[in-house]
Amino acid sequence: MIRFLAAAVLAPVVLATVVLATVVLAAVIGSAAQAATLDTVKARGVVKCGISTGIAGFSLADSQGNYAGIDVEICHALAAAVLGDAGKVKFEPLSPEQRFTALQSGEVDLLARNTTWSLTREAQLGLVFGPTIFYDGQGFMVSKKLGVKSAKELSGATICVQPGTTTELNLADYFRKNNLTLKTVVIESEDEIEGAFFAGRCDALTTDASGLAGVRITRASNPDDYMILPEIISKEPLAPAVRAGDDQWLDIIRWTVFALVDAEEHGLTRANVDEGLKSSDPTVQRLLGVTPGNGKALGLDERWAYRAIRQVGNYGEIFDRTVGANGPLKLARGLNELWSKGGLLYAPPLR
Repeated sequence: MIRFLAAAVLAPVVLATVVLATVVLAAVIGSAAQAATLDTVKARGVVKCGISTGIAGFSLADSQGNYAGIDVEICHALAAAVLGDAGKVKFEPLSPEQRFTALQSGEVDLLARNTTWSLTREAQLGLVFGPTIFYDGQGFMVSKKLGVKSAKELSGATICVQPGTTTELNLADYFRKNNLTLKTVVIESEDEIEGAFFAGRCDALTTDASGLAGVRITRASNPDDYMILPEIISKEPLAPAVRAGDDQWLDIIRWTVFALVDAEEHGLTRANVDEGLKSSDPTVQRLLGVTPGNGKALGLDERWAYRAIRQVGNYGEIFDRTVGANGPLKLARGLNELWSKGGLLYAPPLR
């Protein structure tokens, strides 16, 4: 009886000890993971950034191998904030099927690859997304010769789509919802699937509307022969992603993006940010590190946001030269306008 009583008393204690040890071990591992990426990047001296294999306005290489696009600029801003030099980035072009494995394995430090933020990608793939840098939606492009004016006229038509994407899932949902017959041509390579569409192997190409605009401009021999149909069939918040548990690195990416948005809201640009250092506005002083605290909280020096703005520009400048008026796509700001101007962009307080 005494043995049983002792066992009954000790069992919860042993169990509690095991649970406590597990929690402590998890906390230690978590802390190590949180610090790992920042320490690795600083030691390496370069940010490894996963990007697309080529989407105009987002990440596209020129004939010299230099990348340009809004995703590319986010990586440059991060390098400026963390390493002091926006040029210290190594770009890794990744297909849709490669991108998550590359991030999970540590091949890249972040994924800035026009990737849609979704529940399953966070809950099942061990990823965490930063702020949305571009609000988009899925559409369809067709040849005008097809005589189609609406996506609801595509029943039985062949649709070119990339596998392993939310695009593929949205396409199936849309056709099922509208009782349309779906026929697909599935090709992983962006270059090959675009080539297949223009070669007439499929009647329509579907991807994010911004991507369709880029394909139409850069790949069509005569862009006027093609049209993007009016339907937008999904919400596509495109955001950078990092590995789950890497909280410090996530914070740095998150607040770097917010700093670019906040800079636009306060009228700070690459050209005038030095004048901002003399501003009497307490918010601007905190943003630029004149009033210390934000840098220390992130594990960076106090001029991290100043460097990102000085070397890359605010969000509006980045948008204009990549996907906006001065970029290849000529897209209107739309939902990607500041909240104060009717858009969705909003930065929490940097304090």
